Amino acid sequence: MPDTTPPPAPPPPRLSPAEVEAVARAAHEGQTDKAGRPYAEHLRAVAEGVRRRGGDDEQIAAAWLHDAVEDDALTERWLDGAALSRRTKDIVRALTRRPGEQPEEYAARILATPGALLVKEADLAHNADPARLAVLDEATRTRLAEKYARMRVLLGQSWLGQE
Repeated sequence: MPDTTPPPAPPPPRLSPAEVEAVARAAHEGQTDKAGRPYAEHLRAVAEGVRRRGGDDEQIAAAWLHDAVEDDALTERWLDGAALSRRTKDIVRALTRRPGEQPEEYAARILATPGALLVKEADLAHNADPARLAVLDEATRTRLAEKYARMRVLLGQSWLGQE
């Protein structure tokens, strides 16, 4: 008797890199960084940093979305249903700080998630860029530089965090 079981349905199409970028830009529309620059500039820099470090399309997609849930620009529910790979979603979740979470817990989750460390390296490198920090007041600049240095130590990184 022939097998009449239908073949499994193909997986749904994933968002293209351009679509992920457009979603991220729209989600963060109107947001600025601490220096008053459009937030999308940070997202672009992190995505480009991931690409330069040899990251793949899933990591680049996560770079565009890495702050979206944490900043309430997109919801966890949106991420659950998004046409993204499981790995991209896992990286975004790993990079999403939780209220009250200790830096050690955050770093451990990043280290335990395949592909997340590369994205965090690019994020820290852009955040710690001396040109970006230079426009901030001294107290903010010092606080952030210390925060980024501590995170690099927790992630086992010896690089300076500069592009």
